[in-house]
This record gives sequence, C-alpha cells and structure tokens, in this order.
Amino acid sequence: MADERFVMGLFLKEGDAAAAVSAMSDGPWCVERVHSPIPSDQIAGAMKSRKSRVGYFTLAGGIVGFIFGFLLAIFTATRWNIIVGGKPIVALIPFFIVGFEFTILFAVFGNVAGMLTLTGMPNWKADRYYDRRCSGEHFCVLGSCPAADQRHLIDFFKSHGGDVREYDG
Repeated sequence: MADERFVMGLFLKEGDAAAAVSAMSDGPWCVERVHSPIPSDQIAGAMKSRKSRVGYFTLAGGIVGFIFGFLLAIFTATRWNIIVGGKPIVALIPFFIVGFEFTILFAVFGNVAGMLTLTGMPNWKADRYYDRRCSGEHFCVLGSCPAADQRHLIDFFKSHGGDVREYDG
C-alpha cells in the first residue's frame, strides 16, 4: 500500500509483547515482524505460526541423494568392471551404504536450501524497520496500518505498556 505506515512497539516484558501480538491478530492491524532478545514460547504461541515446511525440502533432498548415490555407485562399478571375489558388478548391499551417505548429505543441502528459501534470506532490507534495542532487552513488535490508523496503533502499543517508534511506509 502506498499509504501504509509502520509502527514498532518496544516492550520490556515478554508477557506484554505477547499480549500485544495476540490483540493485534484480532484487530485491524497486521503484525509484520517480532524481534526478541531470547527465544519466547509465549510470543510464538501468540503469533499462531503454522508449522514450517522446511522438512519437505529435507525429505526431497534425502530422496534425491539416495537415488543419486545409488546411481553413482552403479555407474562407477560398471565403468571400472572390477570383479571382486566372484561378486556381481552391481551388488546392492554395498551400494545401499553409498546411497545412505548421499541421503544424509543431500538432506542437509535440502534443509539449508529450504531454510534460506522460506525465510527469504538473505534479506538486504531488514535494517529498515529495526531498532537496536531489540537485540538487548526489549521485545519489539512491528505492526503495519493505513496512514489514517497510525495514531490508533500508537495508542494501542502505549496502552499495552510499550514505547513506540514510528516509520514511514
């Protein structure tokens, strides 16, 4: 929105920040981001976040890794054609070990790719709506609203016991 404004509420108490987030989810304003100096179960519960989809990236990476590792072992064995102790060239049991190792490797790659993709990292514009106090002792809730509602959002944060910092859209 062109007339969108951003207001940050800075809270010293975790409970006050969680209460503000809960109240904002029921109101006309949107919670854009929450910064916390410590991991907070209260705030996470108030945000009602859905389960992460990073696990699907990990699963896909693991499946691709197993298939790739298995096919790499088969390809290598057929290229060299070394018969060891009368065993077949393509022996399944030893190739499962290679497949397993590639499963682990590619699952890690999938996990990292999923985390970076779903979190939007790297975010080069993250500092635009940030206050250094969020890394110290304050819990910060960034809310957005139309320009006409900015005064109401400021009063809302103050009524919940927070300091306020205003940003232009």
